[in-house]
Amino acid sequence: MTQPKSFEVAWSDAQVEAVLARVRDYPWPPAPAVPDGWAYGCDGAWLREVCEHWTGGYDWRAAVADLNRFPQFTARVEDYDLHFLHVVGEAGGRRPLLITHGWPGSHYEFWGAIEKLAFPSRFGGQASDAFDLVIPSLPGFGFSSKPARPVGQRTTARLFNALMTDVLGYSTYLAQGGDWGAMVTSWLGREHGKTARAIHLNMLGFRPADGPRSEAEIAWAQRQAGAMDMMGAYFRLQTSKPQSIAWMAAGNPVGQAAWILERFHDWSDLSAKTLDEAYGKDRLLTNIMIYVMTDSFATGAWYYRGLIEEGRVAFAPGERVETPTAFANFPGEPLYSAPPRSFAERAYNIVRWADMPRGGHFAAMEEPDLYVDEVRAWGREAV
Repeated sequence: MTQPKSFEVAWSDAQVEAVLARVRDYPWPPAPAVPDGWAYGCDGAWLREVCEHWTGGYDWRAAVADLNRFPQFTARVEDYDLHFLHVVGEAGGRRPLLITHGWPGSHYEFWGAIEKLAFPSRFGGQASDAFDLVIPSLPGFGFSSKPARPVGQRTTARLFNALMTDVLGYSTYLAQGGDWGAMVTSWLGREHGKTARAIHLNMLGFRPADGPRSEAEIAWAQRQAGAMDMMGAYFRLQTSKPQSIAWMAAGNPVGQAAWILERFHDWSDLSAKTLDEAYGKDRLLTNIMIYVMTDSFATGAWYYRGLIEEGRVAFAPGERVETPTAFANFPGEPLYSAPPRSFAERAYNIVRWADMPRGGHFAAMEEPDLYVDEVRAWGREAV
Protein backbone atom coordinates (compact mmCIF):
# COMPACT_ATOMS: atom_id res chain seq x y z
CA MET A 1 0.00 0.00 0.00
CA THR A 2 1.38 3.43 -0.92
CA GLN A 3 0.45 7.03 -0.37
CA PRO A 4 -1.38 8.60 -3.32
CA LYS A 5 0.75 10.29 -5.96
CA SER A 6 -0.56 13.19 -8.01
CA PHE A 7 -1.29 12.30 -11.63
CA GLU A 8 -1.87 14.24 -14.83
CA VAL A 9 -2.90 13.07 -18.28
CA ALA A 10 -0.11 13.84 -20.75
CA TRP A 11 -0.43 12.95 -24.44
CA SER A 12 2.28 14.17 -26.78
CA ASP A 13 1.74 15.55 -30.26
CA ALA A 14 3.59 12.55 -31.70
CA GLN A 15 1.44 10.02 -29.82
CA VAL A 16 -1.82 11.61 -30.90
CA GLU A 17 -0.68 12.16 -34.47
CA ALA A 18 0.15 8.45 -34.76
CA VAL A 19 -3.44 7.65 -33.80
CA LEU A 20 -4.93 10.24 -36.14
CA ALA A 21 -2.77 8.96 -39.02
CA ARG A 22 -4.28 5.49 -38.54
CA VAL A 23 -7.76 7.00 -38.53
CA ARG A 24 -7.05 8.86 -41.78
CA ASP A 25 -5.57 5.74 -43.40
CA TYR A 26 -8.28 3.34 -42.28
CA PRO A 27 -9.19 0.90 -45.10
CA TRP A 28 -12.96 1.16 -44.96
CA PRO A 29 -14.67 -2.21 -45.50
CA PRO A 30 -17.97 -2.50 -47.38
CA ALA A 31 -21.08 -1.67 -45.40
CA PRO A 32 -24.56 -2.97 -46.26
CA ALA A 33 -26.80 -0.58 -48.19
CA VAL A 34 -29.79 -0.78 -45.88
CA PRO A 35 -32.03 1.86 -44.28
CA ASP A 36 -30.77 1.12 -40.76
CA GLY A 37 -27.01 0.65 -40.76
CA TRP A 38 -27.04 0.14 -36.99
CA ALA A 39 -28.83 -3.17 -37.48
CA TYR A 40 -25.53 -4.70 -38.62
CA GLY A 41 -23.19 -3.07 -36.11
CA CYS A 42 -21.89 0.49 -35.99
CA ASP A 43 -23.51 2.55 -38.75
CA GLY A 44 -20.88 3.21 -41.45
CA ALA A 45 -22.05 6.68 -42.47
CA TRP A 46 -22.10 7.91 -38.89
CA LEU A 47 -18.74 6.31 -38.12
CA ARG A 48 -17.25 8.22 -41.06
CA GLU A 49 -18.67 11.44 -39.63
CA VAL A 50 -17.06 10.66 -36.28
CA CYS A 51 -13.71 9.93 -37.91
CA GLU A 52 -13.83 13.12 -39.96
CA HIS A 53 -14.45 15.07 -36.77
CA TRP A 54 -11.74 13.09 -34.97
CA THR A 55 -9.10 14.11 -37.51
CA GLY A 56 -10.44 17.55 -38.42
CA GLY A 57 -12.45 19.06 -35.57
CA TYR A 58 -11.74 17.29 -32.29
CA ASP A 59 -9.54 19.40 -30.02
CA TRP A 60 -7.56 16.74 -28.20
CA ARG A 61 -5.52 19.31 -26.27
CA ALA A 62 -8.72 20.76 -24.84
CA ALA A 63 -9.76 17.20 -23.97
CA VAL A 64 -6.51 16.63 -22.07
CA ALA A 65 -7.01 19.89 -20.19
CA ASP A 66 -10.55 18.79 -19.33
CA LEU A 67 -9.33 15.38 -18.12
CA ASN A 68 -6.93 17.23 -15.81
CA ARG A 69 -9.67 19.49 -14.43
CA PHE A 70 -10.19 17.49 -11.22
CA PRO A 71 -7.56 16.29 -8.72
CA GLN A 72 -6.41 12.81 -9.67
CA PHE A 73 -3.93 10.38 -8.23
CA THR A 74 -2.50 6.89 -8.41
CA ALA A 75 -1.90 4.57 -5.47
CA ARG A 76 -0.44 1.09 -5.19
CA VAL A 77 -2.97 -1.41 -3.85
CA GLU A 78 -1.79 -5.03 -3.81
CA ASP A 79 -0.28 -5.54 -7.28
CA TYR A 80 -2.10 -2.65 -8.97
CA ASP A 81 -1.51 1.03 -9.50
CA LEU A 82 -5.04 2.37 -9.24
CA HIS A 83 -5.89 5.67 -10.87
CA PHE A 84 -8.64 7.71 -9.25
CA LEU A 85 -10.16 11.15 -8.91
CA HIS A 86 -10.44 12.46 -5.36
CA VAL A 87 -12.60 15.55 -5.20
CA VAL A 88 -13.00 16.77 -1.63
CA GLY A 89 -16.11 18.87 -1.84
CA GLU A 90 -18.11 20.91 0.61
CA ALA A 91 -18.49 17.77 2.72
CA GLY A 92 -14.88 18.29 3.83
CA GLY A 93 -14.16 14.62 4.36
CA ARG A 94 -17.43 13.73 6.06
CA ARG A 95 -19.49 12.12 3.25
CA PRO A 96 -17.25 9.93 1.06
CA LEU A 97 -18.88 8.46 -2.05
CA LEU A 98 -17.12 5.88 -4.24
CA ILE A 99 -18.42 5.89 -7.83
CA THR A 100 -17.44 3.08 -10.19
CA HIS A 101 -17.75 3.05 -13.98
CA GLY A 102 -18.21 0.12 -16.36
CA TRP A 103 -17.43 -0.91 -19.94
CA PRO A 104 -17.14 0.68 -22.47
CA GLY A 105 -17.26 3.75 -20.29
CA SER A 106 -14.57 5.27 -18.12
CA HIS A 107 -14.14 7.56 -15.14
CA TYR A 108 -14.97 10.34 -17.64
CA GLU A 109 -18.63 9.25 -17.64
CA PHE A 110 -19.22 11.31 -14.50
CA TRP A 111 -17.82 14.65 -15.69
CA GLY A 112 -21.24 16.28 -15.86
CA ALA A 113 -22.11 15.23 -12.30
CA ILE A 114 -18.89 15.73 -10.33
CA GLU A 115 -19.09 19.41 -9.44
CA LYS A 116 -22.81 19.24 -8.65
CA LEU A 117 -22.28 16.31 -6.29
CA ALA A 118 -19.20 17.80 -4.63
CA PHE A 119 -20.23 21.48 -4.54
CA PRO A 120 -24.04 21.62 -4.64
CA SER A 121 -24.27 25.17 -3.28
CA ARG A 122 -22.57 26.42 -6.45
CA PHE A 123 -25.59 25.19 -8.39
CA GLY A 124 -28.41 26.34 -6.12
CA GLY A 125 -28.34 23.22 -3.94
CA GLN A 126 -27.70 22.61 -0.25
CA ALA A 127 -24.16 22.22 1.08
CA SER A 128 -25.46 19.40 3.30
CA ASP A 129 -25.91 17.28 0.15
CA ALA A 130 -22.21 17.46 -0.74
CA PHE A 131 -20.01 14.38 -1.08
CA ASP A 132 -16.30 13.71 -1.17
CA LEU A 133 -15.98 11.86 -4.47
CA VAL A 134 -13.60 9.01 -5.22
CA ILE A 135 -13.89 7.85 -8.85
CA PRO A 136 -11.35 5.16 -9.82
CA SER A 137 -10.50 3.63 -13.16
CA LEU A 138 -11.14 -0.11 -13.07
CA PRO A 139 -8.04 -2.35 -13.14
CA GLY A 140 -6.94 -2.64 -16.77
CA PHE A 141 -8.94 0.44 -17.78
CA GLY A 142 -7.72 3.92 -18.57
CA PHE A 143 -4.90 5.10 -16.35
CA SER A 144 -4.98 2.19 -13.88
CA SER A 145 -2.34 -0.47 -14.40
CA LYS A 146 -3.02 -3.58 -16.45
CA PRO A 147 -3.35 -7.02 -14.86
CA ALA A 148 -1.22 -9.88 -16.14
CA ARG A 149 -4.39 -11.91 -16.67
CA PRO A 150 -8.11 -11.21 -16.37
CA VAL A 151 -9.47 -10.07 -13.03
CA GLY A 152 -13.10 -9.43 -12.23
CA GLN A 153 -15.50 -7.48 -10.10
CA ARG A 154 -15.06 -9.33 -6.82
CA THR A 155 -11.32 -8.64 -6.86
CA THR A 156 -11.99 -5.03 -7.83
CA ALA A 157 -14.33 -4.59 -4.87
CA ARG A 158 -11.56 -5.76 -2.54
CA LEU A 159 -9.07 -3.36 -4.15
CA PHE A 160 -11.45 -0.41 -4.05
CA ASN A 161 -12.40 -1.08 -0.44
CA ALA A 162 -8.70 -1.02 0.44
CA LEU A 163 -8.31 2.21 -1.54
CA MET A 164 -11.10 3.84 0.44
CA THR A 165 -10.07 2.59 3.88
CA ASP A 166 -6.33 1.89 3.92
CA VAL A 167 -5.15 4.50 1.41
CA LEU A 168 -7.64 7.33 1.89
CA GLY A 169 -8.49 6.62 5.49
CA TYR A 170 -12.28 6.59 5.35
CA SER A 171 -13.78 4.38 8.06
CA THR A 172 -17.07 4.03 6.17
CA TYR A 173 -18.37 5.27 2.83
CA LEU A 174 -21.24 5.11 0.35
CA ALA A 175 -20.84 3.44 -3.06
CA GLN A 176 -22.60 3.87 -6.40
CA GLY A 177 -22.22 2.22 -9.80
CA GLY A 178 -23.71 1.12 -13.08
CA ASP A 179 -22.70 -1.58 -15.59
CA TRP A 180 -19.59 -3.34 -14.20
CA GLY A 181 -19.57 -0.61 -11.59
CA ALA A 182 -22.88 -2.00 -10.36
CA MET A 183 -21.32 -5.45 -10.01
CA VAL A 184 -18.30 -4.04 -8.17
CA THR A 185 -20.64 -2.06 -5.92
CA SER A 186 -22.78 -5.16 -5.36
CA TRP A 187 -19.69 -7.05 -4.21
CA LEU A 188 -18.82 -4.17 -1.91
CA GLY A 189 -22.25 -4.54 -0.35
CA ARG A 190 -21.97 -8.32 -0.24
CA GLU A 191 -18.48 -8.68 1.24
CA HIS A 192 -17.48 -5.25 2.59
CA GLY A 193 -20.68 -4.04 4.19
CA LYS A 194 -18.95 -2.96 7.39
CA THR A 195 -17.24 -0.16 5.47
CA ALA A 196 -19.45 0.22 2.37
CA ARG A 197 -22.45 1.01 4.56
CA ALA A 198 -24.98 1.66 1.79
CA ILE A 199 -24.95 1.12 -1.98
CA HIS A 200 -26.77 2.63 -4.96
CA LEU A 201 -27.07 0.91 -8.34
CA ASN A 202 -28.40 1.83 -11.76
CA MET A 203 -28.10 -1.77 -12.95
CA LEU A 204 -28.94 -4.88 -10.95
CA GLY A 205 -26.29 -7.55 -11.48
CA PHE A 206 -26.94 -10.16 -8.79
CA ARG A 207 -29.69 -12.75 -9.15
CA PRO A 208 -31.52 -14.71 -6.45
CA ALA A 209 -30.73 -18.41 -6.13
CA ASP A 210 -34.29 -19.49 -6.90
CA GLY A 211 -34.54 -17.62 -10.22
CA PRO A 212 -37.75 -16.09 -11.57
CA ARG A 213 -40.94 -17.30 -9.85
CA SER A 214 -43.97 -15.12 -10.58
CA GLU A 215 -45.53 -14.60 -14.00
CA ALA A 216 -44.07 -11.08 -14.13
CA GLU A 217 -40.60 -12.35 -13.25
CA ILE A 218 -40.76 -15.15 -15.82
CA ALA A 219 -41.95 -12.72 -18.51
CA TRP A 220 -39.09 -10.35 -17.68
CA ALA A 221 -36.56 -13.20 -17.84
CA GLN A 222 -37.87 -14.19 -21.26
CA ARG A 223 -37.60 -10.61 -22.52
CA GLN A 224 -34.10 -10.40 -21.08
CA ALA A 225 -33.08 -13.60 -22.88
CA GLY A 226 -34.46 -12.25 -26.15
CA ALA A 227 -32.59 -8.98 -25.75
CA MET A 228 -29.38 -10.88 -25.02
CA ASP A 229 -29.87 -12.94 -28.20
CA MET A 230 -30.10 -9.75 -30.25
CA MET A 231 -27.55 -7.53 -28.50
CA GLY A 232 -25.40 -9.85 -26.39
CA ALA A 233 -22.88 -11.20 -28.91
CA TYR A 234 -20.24 -8.84 -27.51
CA PHE A 235 -20.83 -10.32 -24.01
CA ARG A 236 -20.50 -13.91 -25.14
CA LEU A 237 -17.29 -13.12 -27.02
CA GLN A 238 -15.69 -11.11 -24.22
CA THR A 239 -16.57 -13.64 -21.52
CA SER A 240 -15.25 -16.56 -23.58
CA LYS A 241 -12.56 -15.42 -26.04
CA PRO A 242 -11.75 -11.76 -25.29
CA GLN A 243 -8.34 -11.98 -26.90
CA SER A 244 -10.02 -12.60 -30.25
CA ILE A 245 -11.35 -9.05 -30.35
CA ALA A 246 -8.10 -7.77 -28.84
CA TRP A 247 -6.07 -9.11 -31.78
CA MET A 248 -8.38 -7.44 -34.30
CA ALA A 249 -8.54 -4.11 -32.45
CA ALA A 250 -4.82 -3.68 -31.75
CA GLY A 251 -3.45 -0.65 -33.58
CA ASN A 252 -6.92 -0.01 -35.01
CA PRO A 253 -8.48 3.09 -33.40
CA VAL A 254 -11.40 3.10 -35.86
CA GLY A 255 -12.24 -0.51 -35.04
CA GLN A 256 -12.09 0.25 -31.33
CA ALA A 257 -14.29 3.30 -31.82
CA ALA A 258 -16.86 1.30 -33.81
CA TRP A 259 -17.04 -1.42 -31.13
CA ILE A 260 -17.51 1.17 -28.38
CA LEU A 261 -19.91 3.45 -30.27
CA GLU A 262 -22.19 0.54 -31.10
CA ARG A 263 -22.71 -0.02 -27.38
CA PHE A 264 -23.46 3.66 -26.78
CA HIS A 265 -26.01 3.59 -29.58
CA ASP A 266 -27.70 0.36 -28.52
CA TRP A 267 -27.77 1.04 -24.77
CA SER A 268 -28.74 4.71 -24.63
CA ASP A 269 -32.21 6.22 -24.40
CA LEU A 270 -32.61 7.58 -27.94
CA SER A 271 -36.40 7.79 -27.81
CA ALA A 272 -36.34 11.60 -28.00
CA LYS A 273 -32.82 12.42 -29.23
CA THR A 274 -30.10 11.22 -31.54
CA LEU A 275 -26.82 9.73 -30.35
CA ASP A 276 -25.11 13.01 -31.26
CA GLU A 277 -27.67 14.99 -29.28
CA ALA A 278 -27.35 12.66 -26.29
CA TYR A 279 -23.57 12.96 -25.99
CA GLY A 280 -21.93 14.97 -28.75
CA LYS A 281 -19.00 13.65 -30.75
CA ASP A 282 -16.40 15.36 -28.57
CA ARG A 283 -17.47 13.56 -25.39
CA LEU A 284 -17.74 10.24 -27.18
CA LEU A 285 -14.29 10.69 -28.67
CA THR A 286 -12.73 11.62 -25.33
CA ASN A 287 -14.07 8.39 -23.86
CA ILE A 288 -12.71 6.47 -26.86
CA MET A 289 -9.34 8.21 -26.63
CA ILE A 290 -8.96 7.04 -23.04
CA TYR A 291 -9.04 3.46 -24.38
CA VAL A 292 -6.88 4.14 -27.43
CA MET A 293 -4.19 6.26 -25.79
CA THR A 294 -3.76 3.92 -22.81
CA ASP A 295 -3.88 0.75 -24.93
CA SER A 296 -6.56 -0.60 -22.61
CA PHE A 297 -9.08 -1.92 -25.14
CA ALA A 298 -7.77 -5.48 -24.73
CA THR A 299 -7.61 -5.51 -20.94
CA GLY A 300 -11.01 -3.84 -20.83
CA ALA A 301 -12.38 -6.77 -22.80
CA TRP A 302 -10.60 -9.19 -20.45
CA TYR A 303 -12.69 -7.84 -17.59
CA TYR A 304 -15.61 -9.89 -18.88
CA ARG A 305 -13.59 -13.09 -18.72
CA GLY A 306 -12.71 -12.09 -15.17
CA LEU A 307 -16.38 -12.56 -14.26
CA ILE A 308 -16.17 -16.20 -15.32
CA GLU A 309 -12.78 -16.91 -13.78
CA GLU A 310 -13.81 -15.52 -10.40
CA GLY A 311 -16.97 -17.57 -10.46
CA ARG A 312 -20.50 -16.43 -11.05
CA VAL A 313 -22.62 -15.25 -8.15
CA ALA A 314 -23.89 -18.32 -6.33
CA PHE A 315 -26.22 -17.39 -3.51
CA ALA A 316 -27.61 -20.12 -1.33
CA PRO A 317 -31.40 -20.04 -0.99
CA GLY A 318 -32.35 -17.14 1.24
CA GLU A 319 -28.98 -15.34 0.90
CA ARG A 320 -28.77 -11.85 -0.52
CA VAL A 321 -26.85 -8.57 -0.21
CA GLU A 322 -27.94 -7.31 3.20
CA THR A 323 -26.27 -3.89 2.89
CA PRO A 324 -29.04 -1.29 2.32
CA THR A 325 -29.41 -1.00 -1.45
CA ALA A 326 -30.99 1.72 -3.57
CA PHE A 327 -31.83 1.26 -7.23
CA ALA A 328 -32.52 3.84 -9.95
CA ASN A 329 -34.48 2.39 -12.86
CA PHE A 330 -33.61 4.38 -15.98
CA PRO A 331 -36.28 3.27 -18.50
CA GLY A 332 -34.20 3.56 -21.68
CA GLU A 333 -32.02 0.62 -20.62
CA PRO A 334 -32.72 -1.86 -23.46
CA LEU A 335 -30.43 -4.79 -22.70
CA TYR A 336 -30.17 -4.91 -18.92
CA SER A 337 -33.69 -3.81 -18.11
CA ALA A 338 -34.82 -3.78 -14.51
CA PRO A 339 -36.49 -6.94 -13.17
CA PRO A 340 -39.64 -6.78 -11.09
CA ARG A 341 -38.88 -5.46 -7.63
CA SER A 342 -39.92 -8.79 -6.10
CA PHE A 343 -37.08 -10.49 -7.98
CA ALA A 344 -34.52 -7.86 -6.99
CA GLU A 345 -35.51 -8.01 -3.34
CA ARG A 346 -34.50 -11.66 -3.15
CA ALA A 347 -30.96 -10.67 -4.18
CA TYR A 348 -30.65 -7.30 -2.43
CA ASN A 349 -31.93 -5.51 0.65
CA ILE A 350 -33.79 -2.92 -1.44
CA VAL A 351 -34.60 0.16 0.64
CA ARG A 352 -35.15 2.62 -2.22
CA TRP A 353 -36.48 2.12 -5.75
CA ALA A 354 -36.68 5.15 -8.04
CA ASP A 355 -38.33 4.93 -11.45
CA MET A 356 -36.65 7.63 -13.52
CA PRO A 357 -38.45 9.56 -16.30
CA ARG A 358 -35.81 8.97 -18.98
CA GLY A 359 -32.22 7.91 -19.54
CA GLY A 360 -30.49 4.67 -20.35
CA HIS A 361 -27.44 2.59 -19.52
CA PHE A 362 -24.92 5.45 -19.22
CA ALA A 363 -27.11 7.34 -16.77
CA ALA A 364 -24.60 9.85 -15.40
CA MET A 365 -23.38 10.77 -18.89
CA GLU A 366 -26.81 10.81 -20.57
CA GLU A 367 -28.81 12.55 -17.86
CA PRO A 368 -26.38 14.10 -15.37
CA ASP A 369 -28.98 16.28 -13.66
CA LEU A 370 -31.37 13.37 -13.08
CA TYR A 371 -28.46 11.27 -11.86
CA VAL A 372 -27.32 14.00 -9.46
CA ASP A 373 -30.81 14.55 -8.07
CA GLU A 374 -31.26 10.83 -7.46
CA VAL A 375 -27.88 10.33 -5.81
CA ARG A 376 -28.48 13.36 -3.59
CA ALA A 377 -31.91 12.05 -2.55
CA TRP A 378 -30.46 8.63 -1.74
CA GLY A 379 -27.60 10.23 0.18
CA ARG A 380 -30.05 12.00 2.48
CA GLU A 381 -31.72 8.67 3.29
CA ALA A 382 -28.42 6.82 3.71
CA VAL A 383 -27.09 9.12 6.45
